[in-house]
Amino acid sequence: MGLTLKDSVPDEKTIWLFRETLTQSGAMKRLFNKFNRHLEKKGLIAHKGSIVDASFVEVPRQRNMRDENKDIRNGDIPEDWEDNPDKLRQKDTDARWTKKHGQSYFGYKNHAKVDRDSKLITNYAVSDASVHDSQALGCLLDKSDAHHDLFGDSAYSSEEIDIKLKRMKIRNRIHEKGYRNHPLTRDQEEKNRKKSKIRARIEHIFGFMENTMKAGFIRCIGIVRASAVIGHINLTYNLCRSAQLCRA
Repeated sequence: MGLTLKDSVPDEKTIWLFRETLTQSGAMKRLFNKFNRHLEKKGLIAHKGSIVDASFVEVPRQRNMRDENKDIRNGDIPEDWEDNPDKLRQKDTDARWTKKHGQSYFGYKNHAKVDRDSKLITNYAVSDASVHDSQALGCLLDKSDAHHDLFGDSAYSSEEIDIKLKRMKIRNRIHEKGYRNHPLTRDQEEKNRKKSKIRARIEHIFGFMENTMKAGFIRCIGIVRASAVIGHINLTYNLCRSAQLCRA
């Protein structure tokens, strides 16, 4: 940025305005892709297979009435909110509640596709927290995945996805799933264990974001701003990871 130790640091409002300008122009995804092209030129992205997964990114929880939440789920704005623009500005009508392992989450999901070898994020999509991981898979895949392995947990396991991967000529390395009265065989369990050694690499990324970057919780309203902030988080992670790879 050209700053030296003698220069003054931009204040909070200046940084907010800069981020808001990036958000409204839709530039964050373009910046992410531009930096990834730079990483490819340096040979840091190996393109020898990918891993997919999603992580919750929470936002401040809304204290709404039950009928207000019902209106929001139906895509409507509660009547009294429309008459009170100041209140409406403080309400996130895009974020959603969901539960996982008995724990409740409110906010959004960061769906990421990661280069298997380098642990660099190569693509991402943002949704509300209630969207199932598998529903965003189509947004992550592209022609570069053809003839390569794709790893993921059993949330991505379905006949529909298997057909899609075959059509795109992607080798399916997604964990197999057991069903009622049809548990996994020993052979399937062993295959899943071997896949886990690779698939677990994406957990390191989300762990770094949550613990080092403190990015598991963001303060913004609406999916447009949340998408920009989450895109910024992914870009910042790639900056940090590429620095590690260059030092290695």
